[in-house]
Amino acid sequence: MKTIGLTGGIGTGKSTVSRYLTTKGYKIIDADRIAREVVEPGQPALKALVEEFGSGILLEDGSLNRRELARLAFASPEGKAALDRITHGAIFARIEELQLQYAAELEKTSDAVIFLDVPLLFETGFDRKADLVWVVDVPDEIRVQRVVLRDDLTDEEVWARIKNQMSREEKIARADVVLDNSGTPEELYAQVDACLNEVTGGDVK
Repeated sequence: MKTIGLTGGIGTGKSTVSRYLTTKGYKIIDADRIAREVVEPGQPALKALVEEFGSGILLEDGSLNRRELARLAFASPEGKAALDRITHGAIFARIEELQLQYAAELEKTSDAVIFLDVPLLFETGFDRKADLVWVVDVPDEIRVQRVVLRDDLTDEEVWARIKNQMSREEKIARADVVLDNSGTPEELYAQVDACLNEVTGGDVK
């Protein structure tokens, strides 16, 4: 079984690729969803965050006040490091659990593939959990146009987000496969199918 890390900057279309892979029946480990799950009420990570940042990060119903947590955590490098230590540890553990679960489910499938969908795959070090890394790429100007339309943001707001992420050049340099999403969805899907053929020896779902 192979684990493929799937990543891409804001507006590149990573989620489009992830949804396409889901329709083809592939197992997807969604790090964003896991990140939400590990800080739900009753989870050890939420308890650890309260111990670190105080009960003020909780809403009246006991759930996490993400805005307040962000305000406190990003106020200092030490706060950000504490946030990462607590949440990344919990996310890593859940990813490992799902990898083992899927490996057991797919143990009789010699060419089985699961995907690890992580927006900040390299930045968080989660690429260490993958055998290969696929990066979805689009020129920055196209990314800005797409996100402005999608999220009703200004050009300046989108550029600010892009500048806070790892550069296209570095992602491409660290990728095993680069999927160019500057064309049509059909062209993107054709690239995905071609890459799957290489990974599975031609046995694409």
